[in-house]
Amino acid sequence: MDLEKLKASRAKKERVDFPVSEKELCDRLEVLYTGAINDVLREMNLLHQTLPSSILPLKEDMIRAGIAFTVKGSKNLTLENEMEQRAQMLEAIRENSMVVWDTSGDDESAQWGEVMTMASIQRGCRGAVVDGGIRDTKKVLSQNFPVFARYRTSNGMLGRFRMIGYQVPIQIGNVLIHPGDVVFGDIDGVIVIPREIAYPVLTRAEAIKGKEGEIKEWVKDGMSPTEVIRNGGYF
Repeated sequence: MDLEKLKASRAKKERVDFPVSEKELCDRLEVLYTGAINDVLREMNLLHQTLPSSILPLKEDMIRAGIAFTVKGSKNLTLENEMEQRAQMLEAIRENSMVVWDTSGDDESAQWGEVMTMASIQRGCRGAVVDGGIRDTKKVLSQNFPVFARYRTSNGMLGRFRMIGYQVPIQIGNVLIHPGDVVFGDIDGVIVIPREIAYPVLTRAEAIKGKEGEIKEWVKDGMSPTEVIRNGGYF
């Protein structure tokens, strides 16, 4: 085993600046769709950037991109300083963040709810991805805050689950997520774009979207599938 290489893959990365603001990059992603981003990542031989298919939006029309603010937690019965730790995490959220919860496979508690949504909106957060549960669903939906989660429950975290840390590398499914990576979710699920390639992925996906408009016109005009392929199109 190359232990140093493994350590490097799990270490915090230096924050790479984009040619545009983080807000602009996220806003431009939200005009696209996860399928186009996935195709670009596949071109780069990155085939495992989608979170488990069980993580879905609370409403089908939710679309959101943001900068990964990572949170790690697990089942835990201890209560001491739990609320204070949670408050510190919320106060550390940056503008244009997307909070991403790695719950170590929890199947019992809600890691997200109404008041956490309110506090996150105050920090300029764009949305949340929870590999776990959500509660106060109606109250969350009423705030127009996009959330992608695995299940719903009335169970709160206190006495059942607690945070281990935040802004650390996490893993959900097969995807390693570093603080600062770009997270994008829509009706087809959630995809993670490594920060260092996020801008070229964006511009390539925008080009693909433009090409698809042309392909759709060919199909509407009666061009056969074989002719579409011959002309550089795809299905």
